[in-house]
Amino acid sequence: MAYETILYEKQNGVATITLNRPQSLNAFVPQMNKEVLEALKDGERDKEVRCFMITGAGRAFCAGQDLKGRTPEQKGSLGASLREKYNPMIRQIRQMEKIVIAAINGVAAGAGCNFALACDLRVASEDAKFIQSFVRVGLAPDSGGSFILPRLIGLSKAMELLLLGDTVDAKEAQRIGLVARVFPAAEFAASAKALAEQVARAPRGIGLIKRALNHAHLANLESDLEYEAQLQEIAGRSADYDEGVKAFLEKRAPVFTGK
Repeated sequence: MAYETILYEKQNGVATITLNRPQSLNAFVPQMNKEVLEALKDGERDKEVRCFMITGAGRAFCAGQDLKGRTPEQKGSLGASLREKYNPMIRQIRQMEKIVIAAINGVAAGAGCNFALACDLRVASEDAKFIQSFVRVGLAPDSGGSFILPRLIGLSKAMELLLLGDTVDAKEAQRIGLVARVFPAAEFAASAKALAEQVARAPRGIGLIKRALNHAHLANLESDLEYEAQLQEIAGRSADYDEGVKAFLEKRAPVFTGK
């Protein structure tokens, strides 16, 4: 199958999905949401695929939603966007037994950050950065972030990152539990691939490990995805969101009014 916004390769039991819009820091557009989901479903059906690795082309992993398509005149329903484009990706990653590794090569922001957090294992380049950037544009967290983030790093630290929108570098991300391992930038691609191939050689029981942890810790993810969509619909109708997007596109600090 030919893809426009991702690269998809299968080798040594690993299906590698590379987000491939480097000129836009691999920000999501509807076509990319669709293609990522299609690739995940393809690999799930393929008996030769034992593990997924998701990474980004160029200097970013994923900058979240491409805000050029979210101006006040054409933003549409943010709640519907989550239900139709983002939540199916998160649901697919969590519900299938096959292990999904996020190989975070650069910045992971907003929905791009939470997309990585939804994966089973995260490894990062020393150049990686993590940003819960929703507050910067007047939004609530989405893509499962409000559910998964505090389960990874605790409620207090999750609240800090969400409220302040601070940038977290790779070393700090490893310290607080966002990522499992950090590799030197020059060795990152090879190290991440080697780890994915190691997982691909593991016994079928690793899928049962995933099911067990999902049952114990993520049983309510589905209801939270829907609640996030409801909250994002409210946030998307606010004047603060319109201002946040305008400010982002104009490369200036937003002036929020609380409306």
